[in-house]
Amino acid sequence: MRYIFGNITSEMEAGVARGRRDWLNALRSRGLGLKTLALALGIVAGAAFAPAHAAEKVTIFAAASLKNALDAINEEWRKETGKETTTSYAASSALAKQIEQGAPADIFISADLAWMDYLAEKKLIKGDSRSNLLGNRIVLVSGKADAAAVEIKPGLDLAHLLGDGRLAMGAVDSVPAGKYGKAALEKLGIWPSVADKVAGAESVRAALLLVSRGEAPLGIVYQTDAAADPGVKVIGTFPEGSHPPIIYPIAITAESKNADAAAYLQFVRSPKAAALFSAQGFAVLE
Repeated sequence: MRYIFGNITSEMEAGVARGRRDWLNALRSRGLGLKTLALALGIVAGAAFAPAHAAEKVTIFAAASLKNALDAINEEWRKETGKETTTSYAASSALAKQIEQGAPADIFISADLAWMDYLAEKKLIKGDSRSNLLGNRIVLVSGKADAAAVEIKPGLDLAHLLGDGRLAMGAVDSVPAGKYGKAALEKLGIWPSVADKVAGAESVRAALLLVSRGEAPLGIVYQTDAAADPGVKVIGTFPEGSHPPIIYPIAITAESKNADAAAYLQFVRSPKAAALFSAQGFAVLE
């Protein structure tokens, strides 16, 4: 058996060699130089020995507030499967627009329902893969360790607390955390007094950084973001009824062809992932 396979292999190699010589002779006859011939030979050799299917990473587009938890989950996925991921973190609005424009994502995790609905209406996600994954809360944070706690309720003089400073929060017309924050401030009757003091950031993590660096005295972020940054202190939590429920949906994109996307989705929904989300302060909905 070894002898037969050896002959077949030798004949195949000889055939490849003859074909390569014929091809290069044809190139020479057209006047191509040695550099071009060498490059062509390299391409042929590379094609002969390249693996049939290179491993493809699962590409995740995820809300910025998920970074700490999802980094830990992606590392567990790598340990269990030996497969890699690549993750882009940004505001859900920015990620949804990138997917709409053809960015090659396999998984989308939004920080609100609205941007997942936006892609669903355009048939850019696989509807049967969609589910509500996580919940969260929004809080008021200060960059001062000795900042006094406040009760967030109607009549809170937030403008006085800000003084000459600005209120850091996600852009209120697009970033989910900013939209939740504005809705809460409106519900509590506080918005008119601080609307012109808002420093709108491109993402909730960017808003968090403004407070952590001392560039803004106060900010509205998710409680999970506050827990991830030792440079801020939570001084108040917004009542749940003051804003729409904070829900993170997840789905596979319609254009994904990655065979591992469904398995990764199930891993993110697994008890092991749930424990890692909970450790960062998220409420696991499944």
